[in-house]
Amino acid sequence: MKTEKEAAAKEKKLQEIRKILLNQKDELLSGAGLTRKDLPDETMFPELGDQASAEIDRNFTLRLRDRERKLLKKIEEAIEKIDTGTYDVCESCGQPIGLKRLEARPVTTMCIDCKTEQEEEEKFREK
Repeated sequence: MKTEKEAAAKEKKLQEIRKILLNQKDELLSGAGLTRKDLPDETMFPELGDQASAEIDRNFTLRLRDRERKLLKKIEEAIEKIDTGTYDVCESCGQPIGLKRLEARPVTTMCIDCKTEQEEEEKFREK
């Protein structure tokens, strides 16, 4: 059983992770606002090569923003789990997720064993 001191240290670490997640969220949101303003229009260029290059750049930017949107959702879910006290519990097996793992990957939802198993299953299905 955890001592009060251990529980306090864990709570402090979780609040530090929460702060990091909030900072990441702010950065993503401010970056998304800039992208909307700076996203190239679907302008027609006289040269076909210029048109293709502009379209590639636009699609690449949109793909990056879609990845960031997904990350933003994971960040929001992680913050909510910290607030409800379920953050450090593996969604797969229900066991605690180690603090070192949470520090390294704050949006993780699985312990290292379950994540490794999931990745191995994915590799097997790809073959």
